[in-house]
Amino acid sequence: MTRARTLMMSFAAVAGAAVLAACGSSGNSNSGSSAPSSASSSAATGSSVSSGAALKTASVGSLGTIVVDGKGMTVYRFDADTNKPPASHCSGSCAGYWPPVLAGTGTAQVTGVSSSMVGTVTRDDGTKQLTLAGWPLYTYAGDHAAGDANGQGLNLSGGKWWAVTATGDKAGSSSGSSPSTSSTGGGTY
Repeated sequence: MTRARTLMMSFAAVAGAAVLAACGSSGNSNSGSSAPSSASSSAATGSSVSSGAALKTASVGSLGTIVVDGKGMTVYRFDADTNKPPASHCSGSCAGYWPPVLAGTGTAQVTGVSSSMVGTVTRDDGTKQLTLAGWPLYTYAGDHAAGDANGQGLNLSGGKWWAVTATGDKAGSSSGSSPSTSSTGGGTY
């Protein structure tokens, strides 16, 4: 019975991945650049871990010290969200490009971030998303490796996206300079 169940679960996982790959969409481009061609299956399900999510600080290029997830991927906040009270306004295809950092089943592990500033918000689908200073947290499907920050300053899905500092502030927004954009950004989802 266990072997049959394992085979059935494997088949379901492969079928699910195929369905997700077939559902990929591209955004309309307002700036001549295009959105990532498809979101990975991990992007569609969020940045979750089985026990608890991890947040830590890391130095990322010109942004300085920002928050990253347990895999070292840049963590973002969205201007269309609210922090008082915490509310996520990115779902559906938006969440495919901007996967929520899911809380997992245990306590979030934090390094360089005050645990008193970390919380959760319940999303429309019932999952728990991590927050920092009340701001719901996301990663970006256009970031492919630890240290990428291709979502910084992008104006997509009804608001701007910002890498997050350890206090929940927008990274790079206080310097007065324009945020950098990447060749993978642009358009509306």
